[in-house]
Amino acid sequence: IHHPSFMNRLSKETSPYLLQHAHNPVDWYPWGEAAFAKAKAEDKPVLVSIGYSTCHWCHVMERESFENEETAAFMNEHFVNIKVDREERPDVDQIYMEVVQAVSGSGGWPLNCFLTPERKAFYAGTYFPPEPAYKRPSWRQVLVNILNAFRQKREVVESQADRLLETIKNSDGHFFDEKLARKDAGFNRVQVDNIFHSLKERFDTVEGGFGSAPKFPNTMNLRYLLHYGHFTGNEAAINHLYLSLDKMIMGGIYDQIGGGFARYATDSGWLVPHFEKMLYDNGLLVSLLSDVYKFSAKEIYKETIEETLGFVLREMTSEEGGFYAALDADSEGEEGKYYVWQKTDLEALLGEDFPMICDFYGVCDRGNWEGKTIFWRRHYKEAFAKKYELTIDALNEKLDKVKDILYIEREKRVRPGLDDKILLDWNALMCTGFAKAYQALGERSYKEVAVRNIDFLLEKFKKSEDGRLFHTYKDRVAKYDAFLNDYAYLIEALLEVYGITFEEKYLAKAKKYTEYVLAHFWDEEKGNFFFTSDEQEDVLLRKKDMFDGAMPSGNSVMVQNMQRLALLLDIPEWKTKAQWMLNGMVSSTQRYSTSFGVWCLGLMHEVFATNEIAILGEKALEMAKEVNKQFIPNKVIMATLEEKSDYPLLKGRFVVGETQVFLCKDYTCQQPVASVSALMEQL
Repeated sequence: IHHPSFMNRLSKETSPYLLQHAHNPVDWYPWGEAAFAKAKAEDKPVLVSIGYSTCHWCHVMERESFENEETAAFMNEHFVNIKVDREERPDVDQIYMEVVQAVSGSGGWPLNCFLTPERKAFYAGTYFPPEPAYKRPSWRQVLVNILNAFRQKREVVESQADRLLETIKNSDGHFFDEKLARKDAGFNRVQVDNIFHSLKERFDTVEGGFGSAPKFPNTMNLRYLLHYGHFTGNEAAINHLYLSLDKMIMGGIYDQIGGGFARYATDSGWLVPHFEKMLYDNGLLVSLLSDVYKFSAKEIYKETIEETLGFVLREMTSEEGGFYAALDADSEGEEGKYYVWQKTDLEALLGEDFPMICDFYGVCDRGNWEGKTIFWRRHYKEAFAKKYELTIDALNEKLDKVKDILYIEREKRVRPGLDDKILLDWNALMCTGFAKAYQALGERSYKEVAVRNIDFLLEKFKKSEDGRLFHTYKDRVAKYDAFLNDYAYLIEALLEVYGITFEEKYLAKAKKYTEYVLAHFWDEEKGNFFFTSDEQEDVLLRKKDMFDGAMPSGNSVMVQNMQRLALLLDIPEWKTKAQWMLNGMVSSTQRYSTSFGVWCLGLMHEVFATNEIAILGEKALEMAKEVNKQFIPNKVIMATLEEKSDYPLLKGRFVVGETQVFLCKDYTCQQPVASVSALMEQL
């Protein structure tokens, strides 16, 4: 009989999501050989149930079904049950998410997939209620039907499983055109313009962003608008970028009191967030905002960077310098409870500032969400200060005081759950965010955080000297082989940290891991990188992820890494490989621009060639810091105080007693100059 002291096999795991299920009466297995061996020995179907710790409907299904004694007893008797944290095993999630999309036409979590003992999926769905509802059968009905099919129509089940396996095996090639890759499609300005016009068709010109609700930050497409606007002077691109970022920052998707962005908005006006905060979103948004601040010098972006990084340092950073994965949407079983306010509670807290603050943050009697208020900003500060006859400084002082009061009050509430595992790929995105924020704002502590984090990652995630890495780390234990995204984002972070420290060890590491990825992830037969390495053996097949979705595709990031490293290290074959990959994606970037934002950026940087900047001499690091403050989107930069260097951009260029800046582009170098202003004129 289930009682609170009951512990299933998940109790030995480190994933917060798996540990949430450790007290379920379901006899859960973690993903691994033991579960499949049992399924083969007993000839039982396997349930693979996939979710993550901040997933609202995962919690609902657990309460309704996995904590139910009768349901659990049925599952234990007739199935082998596996729980997977999708953030720990994105490779497993990727395969079975494709199955659910093939079966039902849509996907999501919780993802419940039924497999034969040979790991082949034959049926899948997402959330199922305890009783038939929402045009969905009950969970018990699904279990009974699956069991009957498995026992009585085994041939049908096996052939369905084989068909689904063929479908997902063949899906990788849908968006990549091998013929175009081979014959060299070539890159031109027309393609770059087509991508912009394709994005423009999806503009929400009232609320910013793309399309309608639900609204995701879509950082990669916004970055495209920034670079496109910079290169072409297109005002519509820049205006939509500003509109989108401003609406997000002033909306409920942004935590107006504590800083940091929620994962997405459920409405088109960015008011009502899905309240969980993910590390990767905040890393990607800080990187984008840092570049937009360089471009625009708008104070709203600087403030948002500072507040968001303040939140990450305060609530998402471990003692060792790693970043935690996520904060839950729920507290005390209610979504958003930690973040929302009642107008009556605010009056006592805010005193004479109460009416003005209600005006600024859109607080009204009836609330703006389920009778409560999500703070959002209705006005730009400049206009609001004028309305209340205040200077901007006086308004900021008042707002800072109010935020402190409300933050302290909010801290008395039950906090949302923290998913405190440390993921290599998400950490690398956040590390890049800190490095870019240091470039833009010059705040020394951001550089220190980026360096501390990258050193932590290089030490704690190392599996072996040959370049093998782990994917996840918790309680001082690292595990699971790293995936393509881990390597791709880490190489990017190493390049960014090199670009603020100019310590050559980071460049050497970027080279080493790129060589490892080429040796162990590249598909020799069809090209592009697999998501899993050739050393990983516990999944049914190796997939390729080409989409730039919530996070960039490891393939598109590797394209940009190879573009940069080819110039920094003079390895032309890496540039050729990056161009081959881009050629095969030209057609998809034109037809489905919103789904391939980083690919689109890679293509744009082939059209507008990269600036190679080398700074040598005793003032090289100071001058490099000045150069980094400028918005130069397609640059590689090297700087050194040393006389001797073997790196091609630096070799033989040192002149004792002088600091010189060299600019090269398209195999042509300009005369060296002695100041950053002279370099900017050359650019």
